[in-house]
Order: sequence, then structure tokens, then C-alpha cells
Amino acid sequence: MSTFDIKTIGAIGAARPRPAGSDADASPCGACTVRHLTICAPLEDHELSEMNRIVSSLELDPGDPLFDEGEPANAVYNVTAGAIKVYKLLGDGRRQVTGFLFAGDFLGLANDDIYAYSAEAVTHATLCRFQRRKLEVLLERYPRMEKRLLGMASHELAVAQEQMLLLGRKTAKEKLASFLLNLSKRLVQRGQKGNPVSVPMNRTDIGDYLGLTTETVSRTFTQLRQSGIISLNNGGKVEIHDRDVLEEFAQGF
Repeated sequence: MSTFDIKTIGAIGAARPRPAGSDADASPCGACTVRHLTICAPLEDHELSEMNRIVSSLELDPGDPLFDEGEPANAVYNVTAGAIKVYKLLGDGRRQVTGFLFAGDFLGLANDDIYAYSAEAVTHATLCRFQRRKLEVLLERYPRMEKRLLGMASHELAVAQEQMLLLGRKTAKEKLASFLLNLSKRLVQRGQKGNPVSVPMNRTDIGDYLGLTTETVSRTFTQLRQSGIISLNNGGKVEIHDRDVLEEFAQGF
């Protein structure tokens, strides 16, 4: 087995699978527009045929579950379009959103053979689904992919540390400023414009991510808008007018 055993990664998929190799999608890896962001990035074009044989595509509509906490971890995923939220339900029924995933992000890192959290589509989304054990074999064959996966795992840990700081030490305005700047940064990393910022999730989702009530999120958005720092545009777009001030808020100045 390879150094990085992905038996600790997984999920059970939901909704409309499309097997690779069908007429509708004969070469999903070769045609993928976000391949440079995914686990497949290290593969050469001539190596993609093996990946094609183990991947299938999924489509989710807004609100569709991808998997639930506690299900067997039999598959892993790459988001290829849209947005996914991951969350845990607390013992008292409250929900803590632990992250939002976009094109190129990898789903499935866990510590056991069951999934440790739930995932659900925020927008219409498409994903690549890999059978865990088949991907393990491919990682042995292509160590470059294993290295890429380790890098993704390390990034996920760094994001978790940032989230702990966000929840524990910042005011509502500082949290929302950090959130908007992070979304902007992630757009730029994907080769898109960082302003206006696409904010596809609703106020409740944002509140469950930042540890705020829905009312506080709405009120803080309004305060930033009234101060001329941002404007709220149609289609879930937030225009940043004064990035310097927003960055000062995010840093606690």
C-alpha cells in the first residue's frame, strides 16, 4: 500500500451518476476545465485513460445531499463546478458549517471508514466520483497523485486552523470581512476576477459558518454597505469598494 492510505478518505454519493466512457461523456478527464486544480493535475495526457476508467460524474441540484455523516466512506470526490457546503450537526440540533467547496476542491478527507460530516449542494454542482479502493491502486501507480493529495490534505488542515481563529477571536464585522476576502482570494486562485465576489450561499449558511445568527449576518452586511465599503448586487454578487478598509477589519485593526 502507498504511504498515504486513503482508506481514511471517503463518502457515499447521491444523485444522478454518469459513468465515464458513456457517449455523453467519453473523456471527462480530457475535457475537464478545472483539471489543473484537481487531484488529476499531475497526470500527463496519455495517463488520463486510467483515470477515465475509475471516475463517474455526479450532478446535484441546490439542497441535494451528497452524503451524510456516519455513512460508509466508499468514495471520494472532486468538485468540478458549483458550490458544496460541509457541516456537522451538534447534539442539541444546531448546525456548524465547516466549509464551502468550489471547483477544484477535494471532498472526502476523514479519520475513519465512515464519513465524519455531511455535504450538501449550495448551487447546482457537478463532481467527479472515485471509488476509494480503485483510487488507492492508482495512487500506487502514480506517486505524483499521492503527493498532490497530501498537499490537499495539508491545505485542509490550514483552513481548519483559520476557521478556529475566525470563530474564536473575531467580531462579527471582522468575521464577515475575512469571509469576503477569502472568497475573493479563492476566485483569483481559479483564474477568475476577485471582484465582485460571488456569494452563492444564503445568510443562514454564512451564519452557521461564522458562528453568527442570520440576523447578525444581515445586519453586518448592511453596516458594510451603508459605510460604502461594499455594495450588494443582484445574483449574489458583493462589490468591494474599499478593500483596504475591509482588510483592516479582517486583521482586527
